[in-house]
Amino acid sequence: MRNDRMAISYLEDAIVRFEGLERLFGMRRFNVVVREAQECVELALKGALRWVGVEPAKVHDVSEILIEERGRFPEFFEKAMDKLAEISKRLARERGRSFYGDEEKGIPPSELYTESDAREAIEDAKLVIDLCKKLIGGGRCSSSS
Repeated sequence: MRNDRMAISYLEDAIVRFEGLERLFGMRRFNVVVREAQECVELALKGALRWVGVEPAKVHDVSEILIEERGRFPEFFEKAMDKLAEISKRLARERGRSFYGDEEKGIPPSELYTESDAREAIEDAKLVIDLCKKLIGGGRCSSSS
């Protein structure tokens, strides 16, 4: 069963988080950029899944369910599915590390991420959000991205 209100809400929340990424980048908080970008991607993709009638699992990485349900999506979205799944998987792997650092080695998260890592996370989140906005109806969600 589709839940359009939830799908739109998830995407709008992803957009709000995305709009703060450049500020965090400018503050050189690269680990926080990676963490927030992961949340953007997770919310946007869960919104996309809800849009096509799939209840997303309560996990941070939705790559497997995206691949399993790829036939529910329109062609433009399905063509990008492998890239979307790769982004979801990669950023979900960084979720804890970007928040807690490397606790075994005593390295704080702020020392684990570079400007390049943060820029890649922003670009990936933008790609995901743009595709999800196209899927969910563009004008139904506001954004400056």
